[in-house]
Amino acid sequence: MNESSPRAAWHAWHTGRMEKLVSPQGNLALIETRWLPHGETPDVSAARADLPDTVQITTLTRENIDTGAPEHGLRFWDSASDAIRRFETVDVFPFAPEWVIDARFEPAPDGHTVAFEHLRDNGGSREKAVPGTIHATIDGREYQLSAFDDDGTLLLVFGDPTNGSETYGAGRFLFVDQPEAGRVTLDFNRAFVPPCGFSDQYNCPMPPFQNRLHLAVTAGEKTPRIRD
Repeated sequence: MNESSPRAAWHAWHTGRMEKLVSPQGNLALIETRWLPHGETPDVSAARADLPDTVQITTLTRENIDTGAPEHGLRFWDSASDAIRRFETVDVFPFAPEWVIDARFEPAPDGHTVAFEHLRDNGGSREKAVPGTIHATIDGREYQLSAFDDDGTLLLVFGDPTNGSETYGAGRFLFVDQPEAGRVTLDFNRAFVPPCGFSDQYNCPMPPFQNRLHLAVTAGEKTPRIRD
């Protein structure tokens, strides 16, 4: 195999992804997300009391879905978690060059947002900053896709008819490189199972209507394989 080929690059990406999943703060290591009462701030030292050495704690903040007020929380990561111990791999589709799609990026005005329903918000939605619209032609159909800003990287949350049968039921994620000369590349071979597919302590965004594709995307990750 040509080590500089797209197939080899995809294989390297997949290998790195499997290593990251089982890292001390990988998706499989998250054992608890603890949201604090309104007005309370995290005390990491107190939370660490009596925990084993394998557990790390980080802090996080979000906006209350109803009021917009800041909410503070703690995340507990265990490098010896049961999920890591039982993890085998994530099944994937074979590399498919036809699922590397060139698309046009149309910038949106500053402050443009799109509502994304989240898995554990009981039908509620959260506004996310969307820098622009991705215009893509897939199987002869035009799509106007919304990818939100995830710490400086575009993150596309999409659904397709494989969800719930061959792939993770709530949809999949795809990172998209920043536009160059008004173009972006959608490499669906690098579509991946969202964090909530590995731990129920995540609250993942779900695909909005415009990001639901009409045909099966037979590329990228399928579902995790866990022993027992």
